[in-house]
Amino acid sequence: MTLVIFCVSCSGRLEVKETASDLQYDSLATCWDEAVPLGNAVLGELVWQRGDSLRFSLDHTDLWDLRPTEGMDDCKELNFKWIQERVAEGDVASIQEKIDMPYGKKAAPSKIPCAALEFPTESFGNATSVRLFLRNALCRVEWENGISLETFVNASKPVGWFVFRGIKDKDFCPTLKTPNYFNPTNPGEGAHSDIDLMKLGYPQGEVIREGDKIVYHQQGYGDFSYDVVVEWKRSGNTLYGVWSVNTSLNEESAEEEASLALQRGVQADYKTHIGYWNGFWQASSVSVPDSVLQRQYDNEMYKLGSASRENSRPISLQAVWTADDGMLPPWKGDFHNDLNTQLSYWPVYIGNHLSEGMAYLNTMWDQQEAFKEYTRRFFGTDGIIVPGVTTLDGRAMGGWAQYSMSPTVGAWISQHFYLHWKYSADDEFLSDRAYPFMEQAAIALEQLTVMDETGHRTLPLSTSPEIYNNSLEAWFRTITNYDLALIRFTFGSASEMATALGKEEEAAHWTKCLSEMPEFDLENDALTFAKGFPYNESHRHFSNAMALFPLGLIDWCDGEEAQKIIRATIKCLDDMGPAWWCGYSYSWLGNLKARAMDGEGAAEALRIFAECFCLPNTFHANGDQTRSGKSEFTYRPFTLEGNFAFASGIQQMLMQGHTGTIRVFPAIPTSWQDVSFEQLRARGAFLVSAKMSKGQVEYIRVYSEKGGKLSLLIPGEDTPREYDTQAGETVYWKAGE
Repeated sequence: MTLVIFCVSCSGRLEVKETASDLQYDSLATCWDEAVPLGNAVLGELVWQRGDSLRFSLDHTDLWDLRPTEGMDDCKELNFKWIQERVAEGDVASIQEKIDMPYGKKAAPSKIPCAALEFPTESFGNATSVRLFLRNALCRVEWENGISLETFVNASKPVGWFVFRGIKDKDFCPTLKTPNYFNPTNPGEGAHSDIDLMKLGYPQGEVIREGDKIVYHQQGYGDFSYDVVVEWKRSGNTLYGVWSVNTSLNEESAEEEASLALQRGVQADYKTHIGYWNGFWQASSVSVPDSVLQRQYDNEMYKLGSASRENSRPISLQAVWTADDGMLPPWKGDFHNDLNTQLSYWPVYIGNHLSEGMAYLNTMWDQQEAFKEYTRRFFGTDGIIVPGVTTLDGRAMGGWAQYSMSPTVGAWISQHFYLHWKYSADDEFLSDRAYPFMEQAAIALEQLTVMDETGHRTLPLSTSPEIYNNSLEAWFRTITNYDLALIRFTFGSASEMATALGKEEEAAHWTKCLSEMPEFDLENDALTFAKGFPYNESHRHFSNAMALFPLGLIDWCDGEEAQKIIRATIKCLDDMGPAWWCGYSYSWLGNLKARAMDGEGAAEALRIFAECFCLPNTFHANGDQTRSGKSEFTYRPFTLEGNFAFASGIQQMLMQGHTGTIRVFPAIPTSWQDVSFEQLRARGAFLVSAKMSKGQVEYIRVYSEKGGKLSLLIPGEDTPREYDTQAGETVYWKAGE
């Protein structure tokens, strides 16, 4: 009976909503990193063409080889003091051998690939239309002979769906292509890694087909294993089916999930799928008169909804879209906490997607014990210092030691706990999560810092990602502005949080620690890397400017002296030029210039990112893909942090409230005469909507979730308007009233 009902309901296409930002092509991509991306933050699918076949590259966030990191998990002598001694001796080679070499040369630990579905489409002719409907998270493909495909990854169930219509060939069905774990692979021109899967040492998995179902079981390292299942049915000229993946780290059964999905039917699953995505898109929206920026922004927010959910894993380098090129993914697909994970969550706050941001915070909270053990063993302190490069379960993986073992990584992560509190105004989160995590970060930094000859706290050894790369010069004997900014932020925020909780003694203690830190080092008013090291060369990581953004310790609204520092620091970035920038550098610059109230500069930086550093499917490819001089880096490894930092830059242009006063359209180009946004979130749990037409602000609407004091600066006015709001109250301002 269920099958009959499904067949009737699947006779027509699934309902979709078109937008101008949808990805649209007249042919299928022929490489995985330009494919159409689908995902639900656990499963991922990339839709593309390989040879004569349509290919779905499948993924699951838990697909990891979690063997111990050679030389790190079992070496008690390897610690921060040992590094200090090696640096003092000028022996950087020993550091690289113990910490960098295992990461760069050993196959694991690492994210690992899954498998792929292929469908024989040679007889279909050429694909004539490929479209990703962003609002529906559905990909539709049409071919010359009239056959069509619709595919989506269910937003709330661990399955992906495919529906082919117009299939007359009774033998048409998918095949399952598995990773080659047993024989060496030629990486080919498009590979982004040189580590062969064979080095993992796995036996080749078993693939079993029984009727209209294929099951693949793959044994991994130790007792880890995973299963991929695809099952399908026919109804006339329609072939429909589902796929699922499960690992030994989760309880789901891929076979059971596929079977249940077929029983529910595609219409039922699509209904729940659309329910999630309708809610996601209703959370907030923006409208800008630049089609390049609008399209990129909408696609970034779509990727956010596809890659992160409240109870999912955090966004890793490639999230649910691991490389499908026969090799390990770029940088092992891991969690880089020296920039990548942090930037990936910048847009959840103003973008009103706090729930999606909880994936990051929940994981950091749950992995505290691993972080504390690492902190005690490696740094010899209490509290929390987070490894700069981690596995799925939070263990240190190594890499360039200056950054993979940086003592301020946990401080940057603690800012996300702080931001969630400020934007949610959730006092329970403050007391139960935000302050306890921040306090542990502060404890570690208090114990690790030492007093120098000037009577200020400093670090025994300091770094500034990723200036001077992996050389001896990358270890600074004086504290860098990067480390200083993060430590100052941690002590200051710990004091603010303790005060809000009525912990006056603890607040006073953290205020005292803050007073013992030195001021930022400046040269010609610009922030340097460290004393004696001005920003005098092009560099991708704006680590010297952390105090400006994202930390906001030096803000445009602080007055003339602050503005002088901001202008000089950004001028250094512009003057030194982008020779060695990555795509994320332009995204970060867009945020910096927006905070400096430079709408023209922010829009230009973000447009360069979108046009020069993104592939046709909007994936950030790190290097300048146009080879037009925007960077000397022209390579194309795909990572996500630049994408999400871009979205944050657009938000900063449209609304800012980090100073306690909400400003609408603070940093937009003068040419933007018609622009609007709905439900962007300001600190204090205020949801803000505004519209400008023909260069004039028509209205501003502020909904107060929690109640409290609202400070709103109307464009064109000098003094903010102050309101005492009640929870659930809306403040509305309209031009002329």
